[in-house]
Amino acid sequence: MRALRLRPSSAMAIYAHPDDADVAAGGLLALWASEGCAVHLVVICDGAKGSHAVKANPAKLRSARREEMQLAADLLGASSVTCLERPDGGIENDEALRETLVGLVRRYRPQVVLGPDPTATFFGGVYVNHHDHREAGWALLDAVAPAAAMPLYFPGQGEPHQVDQLLLSGTHEPDVVADVTLTIDTKLKAVLAHVSQLGGDDEAIRNVVYGRAEQAGRQVGVAFGEAFRCVELSF
Repeated sequence: MRALRLRPSSAMAIYAHPDDADVAAGGLLALWASEGCAVHLVVICDGAKGSHAVKANPAKLRSARREEMQLAADLLGASSVTCLERPDGGIENDEALRETLVGLVRRYRPQVVLGPDPTATFFGGVYVNHHDHREAGWALLDAVAPAAAMPLYFPGQGEPHQVDQLLLSGTHEPDVVADVTLTIDTKLKAVLAHVSQLGGDDEAIRNVVYGRAEQAGRQVGVAFGEAFRCVELSF
């Protein structure tokens, strides 16, 4: 395990649901934004099914989650937010999604792309990774390595762009930890912005956010961290 030393001028976070980026990488995104990095957030799903309530109204939930997503992005200092409005549970690593992601990568030209590790399926015998997380991960991998960098893939989506690094969250094979001690409070605020998902127990959420960050940070000797699998695409 090593400490992450990246300080990019541009980064893109591609995640399935409105709260995913904040939970997975909010500390690092906030840190980079505070240092002048242009942070671009891409959310694939509209969030309209993100409730256990039988009588939840999908249209109202979609609207609420869009507002929560924008508030969280503002807290992190994101330069742009793009929501692709696919239905929850409906992500597939299809050509249409890959083309859209390639277009976004070529438009914003990030040095680093963050997203979920699609190879992580089971967690501790108590959680199965969401279909949308896995499919979002495969789609971003295929869009970035190699399609976005190769001109004959989706030639109508702009000039090719080679991403330098991938940082994959929610992974079983982390090899880098970002020090997010300076921005852990900002990450917590961003996570708490997703009121529709929290059940009203802010203290429990705070304990989870801080507890996981402490565990990750301990591996590289910092107070709070976020762990990723790092893939070097440009040498």
